Amino acid sequence: MPFRFLNAHGAAVGFSLLLFFPPAAFAAADPATPPATAPASLPSEITVAADGSGMFKTVQQAVDAIPAYPRQTYDIHILPGTYNQQVTVPRVKPLIRFRGDDPATTILTFALGATMPGPDGKPIGTFATPSVRILADDFDAQNITFRNTFGPHGQALAIEIAGDRVAFDNCRFLGWQDTVFADSSGRNYFHHCYVEGHVDFIFGKSTAVFDSCEIRSLGKGYLTAASTQPQSPFGYVFLHCNLTADAAVPNASVYLGRPWRPFGATAFIDCQMGPHIRPEGWFNWKNPANEKTARYAEYGNTGPGSGTSSRVTWARQLTAQEVSQYTVANVLCGSDGWLPPFFTGEAPPAEGAQTSGQ
Repeated sequence: MPFRFLNAHGAAVGFSLLLFFPPAAFAAADPATPPATAPASLPSEITVAADGSGMFKTVQQAVDAIPAYPRQTYDIHILPGTYNQQVTVPRVKPLIRFRGDDPATTILTFALGATMPGPDGKPIGTFATPSVRILADDFDAQNITFRNTFGPHGQALAIEIAGDRVAFDNCRFLGWQDTVFADSSGRNYFHHCYVEGHVDFIFGKSTAVFDSCEIRSLGKGYLTAASTQPQSPFGYVFLHCNLTADAAVPNASVYLGRPWRPFGATAFIDCQMGPHIRPEGWFNWKNPANEKTARYAEYGNTGPGSGTSSRVTWARQLTAQEVSQYTVANVLCGSDGWLPPFFTGEAPPAEGAQTSGQ
């Protein structure tokens, strides 16, 4: 049965219910992995090794072995290797941790792109492409690379995050367009992570903090495309991040963001901005109405791309009083007082930081 929907960039496209077939439907691209037999009593610490030396050979086998609605946390230690398979942590399996030894050697990867044909011969669309889907709450990962190798040919997600209280430490997210789909109605935390791409490579509606991360542009484009819900006081908050670019990326060729939906919210605070950042900073997605609803803000940034004199008039330079609200604890605490794993305390403002009006 055909339907129509808006893709990640607002264009109406057709799709069929086949779009939502499980990853096994893409058998040509993702050979089926033989099921693994779980131990009679599954320990809380599980080992995955591609060479067969662990309890399971694939990450999905380990996830599948965990019971629904677990009463304890399961720690999945993923030994060095490149694991070429779509992975889904379903909604009914919270309290799961992925642990690698080094993000350079533990790599979860796949290569689906939105333009690839599905079982019905039609393009599969953006939301069928994630290499890894985190649909559950209370998930965290450390020392892992999440990668989509489809390349610069359209939307191709390395990860989709739809759970609340999801945290990452020392992880890499590699792709081009739409690398990180942070689209939870809840909260996400990225600590000392690396994210790369060129167009809208951090997008969605999550309330998310990127704390001391490197955000690297591989080409001209847009860092973010937030679709923050109107009732959410914060969207994407970048604290003490380093905005870098490959050597081939032209100066003044990358926007800080554009609103995927009205009320998109993004803030850059105490960040180092390279010369690839455009002087105007923000883009309205060719829709002037977005200028009335977008919630874009900056404070205390430094570097060649941080100058505010040419920023668009509809973006804000925060005051010292306003920026005091942009702490990890305040942005992410919610009604349950959540402090994310890996959070080690608020960092002080950078010395010599540029303030509003400069």
